[in-house]
Amino acid sequence: MPFKYIAAAVFTVTLLSGCLDNDLERGAAGAAVGAVVAKSTGGDLLTGAAIGGAAGALCDDVNICN
Repeated sequence: MPFKYIAAAVFTVTLLSGCLDNDLERGAAGAAVGAVVAKSTGGDLLTGAAIGGAAGALCDDVNICN
């Protein structure tokens, strides 16, 4: 069952990757993916969303998602 959540998250991020032009969009996508991954691994949803959102919003600042 966790594999389904991870696969869905990867698929969704792949589809949205061309649409993410600013920090807000990347942060929202990161938060969603972080929550899905936290749910599938038994972690805390809020913590997963916070970490994913921060990673998404800051990824262009460290030249990962230019």
